Amino acid sequence: MRKPAEIEDLSGVVRDVLGSGCRVAAVDRLRGGSKKGVYRVRVDGTPMPSVIVYSWAEEENFWPGQDGIDLSDPFAPASGLAPFLAAQRSLDSLGVRAPRVLLADGSRHRYRADVAVVEDISAGTLEALFERDPARATTALNDLAEMVDLMHRHLGPNYGRVDLLEQGGTASGVACEQLVLDRALRDVEEASGRDRRIAAADGHLRDRLHGLATLVTPRAEYGLIHGELGPDHVLVDADGHAVLIDIEGLMYFDVEWEHVFLQLRFGKRYPVLSRAGLDPQRLALYTLAMRLSLVVGPLRLLDGDYPGRAFMHQIAEHNLQEALALLP
Repeated sequence: MRKPAEIEDLSGVVRDVLGSGCRVAAVDRLRGGSKKGVYRVRVDGTPMPSVIVYSWAEEENFWPGQDGIDLSDPFAPASGLAPFLAAQRSLDSLGVRAPRVLLADGSRHRYRADVAVVEDISAGTLEALFERDPARATTALNDLAEMVDLMHRHLGPNYGRVDLLEQGGTASGVACEQLVLDRALRDVEEASGRDRRIAAADGHLRDRLHGLATLVTPRAEYGLIHGELGPDHVLVDADGHAVLIDIEGLMYFDVEWEHVFLQLRFGKRYPVLSRAGLDPQRLALYTLAMRLSLVVGPLRLLDGDYPGRAFMHQIAEHNLQEALALLP
């Protein structure tokens, strides 16, 4: 049975950051985390009223079947203190805002798992701000657009997650478009075993993926992308600036992959984030591949005991219908 962290679990690590005079008054597990626990810890006796604690404890990861995964695969589930810190360093070097790290500890002496304490950007997500304060959200969206453009224009000769590249590792030797194609074909196979509608369209989906992939021309430089940059992964600070969270998957890759996700998640607001010069052939291939991924991923998550089940079913169903609508 999963047991979230409580006051007595996190008091020690928070006092190490804020001083022995602080008292932990409340601990709340924030919604949405599927690979790590995210806790808002409210304190008394210090000028800082709260902090956020990330816990990479095994019981905080809701994704089943992680054994045997090739961790060098850019699409492998990204989680852990090392990817988080590498991403934080990369973003900081570019001047891209992420929550400030107050403490990071992988020793397991302070806490039973790898843990990080970061500043609490308590003003909320950009997603919520669109509903609550559209004018302020527009300012933050423009700020986000500048950050995204800065990241995407920061090019590297190899693709892969930044933590692996930092260590001298490399991803698979195949081109990004081949990697996406291979993954999408596996997603078709898995989805066919889960839903009769995908099974009925299996051959058509495979033909379409192969046809789109043949139109993509080679590329030798890759931009820095977040990987899952939706408005729920953007906080807005007190000054109205965008702040990126869930950054562990930061990697060098085709920026079109990010733009497909941005378009899906930001919808009518996407034009603010768009840019000239994107490859339309890559966009076409990656759009279908992304839709298939967003069918299989949620269904795979539901094989476990993830609590937000209705929402995950909705994501899978919506993207299934969108994937089938992309067939000629």
